[in-house]
Amino acid sequence: MQITTPNFKENASRALADAPLQKALKNVEIGFIAKRLAAADALPEFEALRDNARDIKNHTLAHLDLYLEEYEKKVIASGGHVHFAETAEDARTIILDICRKRNAKTVTKGKSMITEEIELNDFFEKNGITPVETDLGEYIIQLRGETPSHIIAPAVHLNKDQVEADFRRVHTHLPPDRDLSQHEALLNEARQVLRQRYFEADVGITGANFLIAETGSSVIVTNEGNGDLTQTLGKCHVVVASLEKLVPTLNDCSQILRLLARSATGQDMSVYTTFSTGPKRTEDPDGPEEYHVVLLDNGRTSMLGTEFQEMLRCIRCGACMNHCPVYHAVGGHAYGAVYPGPMGAVLTPSLSGIEIGGQLPNASTFCGRCESVCPMRIPLPKMMRHWREREFEKHLQPTAARYGLKFWAFFAKRPKLYRAAVSLAMPVLSALGGSKRRIHSLPLAGGWTKHREMPAPEGKTFLQAWAEKQAQEAGR
Repeated sequence: MQITTPNFKENASRALADAPLQKALKNVEIGFIAKRLAAADALPEFEALRDNARDIKNHTLAHLDLYLEEYEKKVIASGGHVHFAETAEDARTIILDICRKRNAKTVTKGKSMITEEIELNDFFEKNGITPVETDLGEYIIQLRGETPSHIIAPAVHLNKDQVEADFRRVHTHLPPDRDLSQHEALLNEARQVLRQRYFEADVGITGANFLIAETGSSVIVTNEGNGDLTQTLGKCHVVVASLEKLVPTLNDCSQILRLLARSATGQDMSVYTTFSTGPKRTEDPDGPEEYHVVLLDNGRTSMLGTEFQEMLRCIRCGACMNHCPVYHAVGGHAYGAVYPGPMGAVLTPSLSGIEIGGQLPNASTFCGRCESVCPMRIPLPKMMRHWREREFEKHLQPTAARYGLKFWAFFAKRPKLYRAAVSLAMPVLSALGGSKRRIHSLPLAGGWTKHREMPAPEGKTFLQAWAEKQAQEAGR
């Protein structure tokens, strides 16, 4: 995808003016928040599971080298192959080599944000291989030539009429007078079209929600069953996953699974939770003849031991963006990167650098909702603050913002001067507010007053009121 993260402000302005997008984004609030709350409240041990999940991931990250070695041994013992990819280019090259050895012309894909991260679809097409997305949301945006706007609901930015128009535009082999007025009709049509593609595919590619060191298994979680068809009908199954998807044992995986669907979609469990361990055995009626796991680093190991290591606990549930007021306002494409929302605001600069991703940590009100709902207790606001600090240190902020902070710091370091300046500013701002006590325009605050009125101060400053209160209490 074309990274437009440095243009976040321009992207956000266009998103705010996009009426169909604004209508579609209402579904995020309606479709996720209440369901997640109900699912969490219905499980008495939900908060304890969050603590356990955090500890499991922290332990895994502290001993990642040992668990990677154990996982590789178990995959090989089951008849599979493990490939380590340091960069996105390495991963693409490895996957292409596997496909060419199978003489693959068509590849089916289960939903995978990692393949979005390494831009696998474009790479396949440039090399004569046709990728077919089989997740309904991913299939829809593939028809439109778009990227996901959400990590679990990739087409959440679209409405039914747009999907119907795309189906009629692309599915020209079907009767033009067919009725697509109902959601079920759209679903059935997608199922009909995709079913044949599974049988045509030479290779099936999936991501992985978890990789289990104890057994060498990969785990995918879906609601459509497309992942199962992708990995069992093709002659070769390729799992593409990042290093931090590892957990030590099946028991550890089962604990985190109890959090994943509840946090993502408000379900107790997803409809399909599938464990895959190696290629098919002699006695198996179906399954792939080859099983490959491509483990991607792409900047993850550089996060270990830093203030951003906790981001590697993320299980991609999407709860942070489902509850984020900024995401609700502008949607995922405004972030201009693979990973949107609060988790993307931390992960994107970690993987791409602060020079590219520096705008995203500023796309937050710091309300803390993301951290409060994160099943892995990732302190997202804290890490966004760390990125803001680095942005300031590298002089990447706009000149006005940098000098504004220096101006404020000059006064903040001189309490007497600060109090005097505030005492003088209070009556001036109060007068600017007029009888309605609202300021419509203010120098150095145009970014605020352009979109909203600023309340005019009234009465005493906080320090004056505090001093009076202290004096009253002392006199009692």
